[in-house]
Amino acid sequence: MGIPSELRDMWIANKNTSLQIASPAEEQKMLRSSQCTAGVRAGFKAAGIGCVTSTGPTLVAVRMIPWAKANLNYTAQALIISAVSVASFFVAADKIILACARKQSLLLEESLKQERCYAGS
Repeated sequence: MGIPSELRDMWIANKNTSLQIASPAEEQKMLRSSQCTAGVRAGFKAAGIGCVTSTGPTLVAVRMIPWAKANLNYTAQALIISAVSVASFFVAADKIILACARKQSLLLEESLKQERCYAGS
């Protein structure tokens, strides 16, 4: 029972070759998505830096400041550190994504201006 080994090997060998051809619109979408992943990358980088830089002061404050020692349990400490990480991720990612969108809108405006020039002449 099951798939014979010869058919399985033939199926695996032909799996990488696709009969479908990507349209130009798909290629543009892939290009745009690869350009916008820079925002996610920058967000993760900022989140890591924010996590590391907020961990030290939070742990020092819990051990040194009497109010923090009495009122901030482990959950509160983790919440402080993760809030800084999440906030820094969204700030950095949003900044990069907006810059990418601004660049794309400028490219669109330029192409529309060129079309108007060609249509007018």
